Amino acid sequence: MNHPRPESFGARLGAAFDAHGHLCVGIDPHEYLLSDWGLAQSATGALEFGLRVVEACAGRVGIIKPQVAFYERFGSLGFRALEDVLASARDAGLLVIADAKRGDLGSTFEAYAAAWFGADSPLEADALTVAPYMGFGSLAAPLAQAKSRGKGIFVLAATSNPEAGELQTATVSRGSQAGSSVAGSIAAAVAAYNAEHYEAERLGSIGVVIGATVDVDELGISVEGLAASPAAPVLAPGFGFQGAEAGDVRRILGASADHAIVTASRSILSAGPGGLGTAIDKQVRQVSEAYE
Repeated sequence: MNHPRPESFGARLGAAFDAHGHLCVGIDPHEYLLSDWGLAQSATGALEFGLRVVEACAGRVGIIKPQVAFYERFGSLGFRALEDVLASARDAGLLVIADAKRGDLGSTFEAYAAAWFGADSPLEADALTVAPYMGFGSLAAPLAQAKSRGKGIFVLAATSNPEAGELQTATVSRGSQAGSSVAGSIAAAVAAYNAEHYEAERLGSIGVVIGATVDVDELGISVEGLAASPAAPVLAPGFGFQGAEAGDVRRILGASADHAIVTASRSILSAGPGGLGTAIDKQVRQVSEAYE
């Protein structure tokens, strides 16, 4: 019996943009935030933190991004807490981007993809962040699973940490992207993959991570190439606490701004459980104004 192919992540992301705008709220239960919120430094505290953020986001935004490391640090109980947060987010109709930055090869990467994309997995998310620095070809297994399961992938291309520049601006010496920067070659590979596998879509399901505080021209990234149909979504962390202003999204990302996920975490979470709703509403207004 043939089963219908699930709706693509790109289609669901486009619907989230249309319904709620481009803001994505990060769920990052830092140690200091748990303390500020009066929560225990434990999986139980991280669970309560995540559930409160999900509750505040429901109906206000369309996308959340849990930072997996802040749950993983509590071991098996932390993963159980994360599973409950993910289930709550699914019930609330939120798109979930699991920020796990996985990177591996072959069957091992296939297993990671099954963990985050499997319909029978308690860790099921809508999209996953991945690291391509064993070569874009190393992403074959998760890319195939994303296509068949209607999921999304965000490939690290340009990160905002100062240590990244030396590697990400280095010149590729071999292959089809010879002469490009490493960051530019990854962005170009993502654009080419979307054109081949999601040609009928407005938005591709494979996106890139570009920090909101980086200079895309300096990094050799063609935002015009990413914006070509089908457009590659851009996950852009760094708005708010890290210094980027939501009102500058078009200046920062140029032609790719219309397909950007404007991510804010600590600038919202620092408002505390009682101020979350107000902080989210404020950020939603600021992002909305940037797109007027």
